[in-house]
Amino acid sequence: MSAPPAPDGLLVLDHVKVEYVSSVGAVTAIPDLSITIRAGESYGLVGESGCGKSTLLMAIMGYLGPTGRIANGRIVFDGADVSAADPASLARIRGRGCSIVYQDPNAALNPTLTIGKQLIEVPMLHEGVDAKTARAKARQILTDVHLPDPDAVLDRYPHQLSGGQKQRVVIAMALLANPKLLLLDEPTTGLDVTVEAAVLDLVNELREKYGTTLLYISHNLGVIAKVCDRVGVMYLGDLVEEAPVHELFANPRHPYTRRLLACVPRLDTDKHTTTFLPIPGQPPSLAGRPRGCSFGPRCAGFDAPRCGVAPIPEEPAGPGHGVRCVRWRELDQFEKTDAEHVAPATPGVEQVMRSADLSKVYDLGNAFMGFGSSRQLIANEDLSFQANKGEILAIVGESGSGKSTFARILAGLQDASAGKLMVLGDDLSRMPAHKRTLEQLAAVQMVFQNPDATLNPSHTAGFSIGRALKKFGIAQSRKDLDARVKELFGMVRLSPHLARQRPGRLSGGQKQRVAIARAFAGDPKLLVADEPVSALDVSVQAAIVNLLLQIQARNGATIVFISHDLALVRHLADRVVVMYLGRVMEMGPVSSIFSPPYHPYTEALLAAVPVPDPTVKQKHLRLEGEPPSPINVPLGCRFAARCPRKLGPVCDETPPPEQAAPDGHMIACHIPVAVLARVTPIFQRVQTPAGAANPS
Repeated sequence: MSAPPAPDGLLVLDHVKVEYVSSVGAVTAIPDLSITIRAGESYGLVGESGCGKSTLLMAIMGYLGPTGRIANGRIVFDGADVSAADPASLARIRGRGCSIVYQDPNAALNPTLTIGKQLIEVPMLHEGVDAKTARAKARQILTDVHLPDPDAVLDRYPHQLSGGQKQRVVIAMALLANPKLLLLDEPTTGLDVTVEAAVLDLVNELREKYGTTLLYISHNLGVIAKVCDRVGVMYLGDLVEEAPVHELFANPRHPYTRRLLACVPRLDTDKHTTTFLPIPGQPPSLAGRPRGCSFGPRCAGFDAPRCGVAPIPEEPAGPGHGVRCVRWRELDQFEKTDAEHVAPATPGVEQVMRSADLSKVYDLGNAFMGFGSSRQLIANEDLSFQANKGEILAIVGESGSGKSTFARILAGLQDASAGKLMVLGDDLSRMPAHKRTLEQLAAVQMVFQNPDATLNPSHTAGFSIGRALKKFGIAQSRKDLDARVKELFGMVRLSPHLARQRPGRLSGGQKQRVAIARAFAGDPKLLVADEPVSALDVSVQAAIVNLLLQIQARNGATIVFISHDLALVRHLADRVVVMYLGRVMEMGPVSSIFSPPYHPYTEALLAAVPVPDPTVKQKHLRLEGEPPSPINVPLGCRFAARCPRKLGPVCDETPPPEQAAPDGHMIACHIPVAVLARVTPIFQRVQTPAGAANPS
């Protein structure tokens, strides 16, 4: 069924209401949403988990499933009413008209079919071409997304590709039918920062080449600032603010938008100058949607007579800038711009942890059926660094750099192959957890990336904490256990009644707080945090970071923080170790790492960080190719094959010297430190576009 084409709108959502029907009645996911996206435009949607972003994508594609329905309004794509289309019409729209790139490429690729078989289906289905022509089209699109040796890729299975390569294949699949609209649902979440930057460059390049319109969903505001022209902010299914990207970042007019931006780590601030401002509370359930402003229960400026009345109208706040807030002109009167400062711990001189020439090598056995030379995988080699009391030592690098291997050795989940790992005077390098004393186990605790790996789903949230208290002999009686569990829940800002809930009934942020409470149950002297906030919403991430800083300041613990988020590392760390393929490339105070001289690898990592500020000009520097195999490491500098500043054969043949820079800064590179110091900085602020104020 067709509808009159909307002026200037390739995609028009006209008062769309989306419901999910269950046995207890209908639940509204999107109450009344109107958006117009023009042809050739890149439009970004941001908001916390559960705000309705992915539901909106599913509604556009007609993928709501048997329980979902568009209860009101219209979705008009290129003149056709998608919301009223029959299955045959939807099939024509999908692929050639509108394609989607999902967050997880593994969910989009069939592991039992080669890449070629999956790609050639698209032109054969939508264009009716033969297999030979379809394969030629698939080969060309793989070339367009910069996958080397496309013929070999076509014959591989998904498991034979890296995460970045699989995401490029999924983008190629979405573009094969040359769609007018490309929907991207968190397509870079979970990717290394360097791979993420390459994928974002690719999206922009393909947009220019094919003239494709983009609808980009992300919780990463840095990504949105980089790839989008206009931005819509969603909360509980409502579009609370919409503006051109520069205007939104410079002049956020809705309390929710301002709070989101106050949670984002920036590269020009740190924990000594800035404190994150998390959003209080949790989003309400869809069944408990508040009357009036959906953000009202979490807003400092909620005024029931004005804000509690539905509907909240959209008001103009500038050219192309709309906001649904009756008090947006009074924002500065009630919305905080600075949080109460979280005073970080002051690092001491007492050494808590020191690694000396620490190495971890995995013996892979003989090459073939017992014949040939034995193979080894080098995960860590000659790691030498230390962490003092009250210090946060960040370890950064791409996947496969050896960060998590070191963390597992430190936590006792593996043992080292060589070298020493001194923790509070004891060498734990060859002492896995089952060989450590209770005191040694309590001294080193770990917080994992996924809290579900820590919490037993069949027991209550308080059970794991009580079990740790018993194991370490801190409390034995029921009365003492309950009192200590309640105290630990209070420490991580959780209501004590949640200790009686099973993990499945907790949010992701609540589960991670419980995991932190469990780690601190034994009063550890050293906390190993392996990507503890990477899977969390930006507001929850900010709250967890503030919490870690508060607990550390009170307990004086040392934290080894593993992360690929360099902006977060800039905010949190005292010192930084940069690793690549098992070796340390650079280390030093955090301020030294983020300004020249850089190791060329560190420079590339910084150039890949998505900056949440459209007024910042970032040096364009991208790494080519994949890291070498840890089974066959290069003889010289391990970064040489990808280094944009490679000097010549010396980099391939000779290990680089460790050069000392000022303030305890070390760079392992053949390029003299004096030359690296003359490298231009990664970030420069550019003039703000006319009509937009300078960001605070």
